[in-house]
Amino acid sequence: MTLLLRASAEIVDLHRFFVDWYDMKSAAIADFGRFERVMGDGFHMVPPSGLVLDRDAVVSYVKANRATHQGDFAIDISDIRPGWQSADAIIVCYIETQRRGGKESRRQASALFTTSSSTPHGVEWRHLHETWLQVPES
Repeated sequence: MTLLLRASAEIVDLHRFFVDWYDMKSAAIADFGRFERVMGDGFHMVPPSGLVLDRDAVVSYVKANRATHQGDFAIDISDIRPGWQSADAIIVCYIETQRRGGKESRRQASALFTTSSSTPHGVEWRHLHETWLQVPES
């Protein structure tokens, strides 16, 4: 399997985890350890707000928001495409569409992955940068 295919599968699966983790009905069966395993050492995220969050801040945020939705949260991933690539690293761009309580937002994301033999798809997240394409509706 190519590095792009492994990173693409990781993107889709991690966002499935988020939907399960944040939904009250499925949070009990969501594997938080899987999320922690794929967040590489030194991981950083720049969300649409422009803040720079380190791995600990992202992990703490996700952990604290378990079961915060009642079946009204969904994520779709589309337009996955490669950016830069080397033998053991790749930047992948994609669009993330979120629906919360009937309201939609969209963001453009670019993520850096490196290979890792200890993760489900053989890649780990090293950096994620997101920007708004459609700001959440009020």
